[in-house]
Amino acid sequence: QVQLVESGGGLVQAGASLRLSCAGSGRTISSYAAGWFRQAPGKEREFVAAINWSGGNTYYADSVKGRFTISRDNAKNTVYLQMNSLKPEDTAVYYCAARTQFTIGVMPSTYAYPYWGQGTQVTVSS
Repeated sequence: QVQLVESGGGLVQAGASLRLSCAGSGRTISSYAAGWFRQAPGKEREFVAAINWSGGNTYYADSVKGRFTISRDNAKNTVYLQMNSLKPEDTAVYYCAARTQFTIGVMPSTYAYPYWGQGTQVTVSS
């Protein structure tokens, strides 16, 4: 059973940076593709970024491209989301998710991921 635990969220001012971590437990996630999603109050959960098992392929939502970077350290069983130049509209609960295959066409879909973390709150003040 794959278990995911997010950390690193917090309250920051616009323009600041945060790095989120997603640690796998119970089973290694080094062979899994992973994604980050976010959900703001009253809105649907939306795709942010995805990465394949090796880190060689990544995919980003247009809204974060150039500001956010997804990466992973398989030795630490952890996936990261580096968030720079944060904006108030980035405020949301951020979720990590995992699936066995990296398939560009389905990576943005929440339905493609069987494994989810509990989320970490990111709040960006103006």
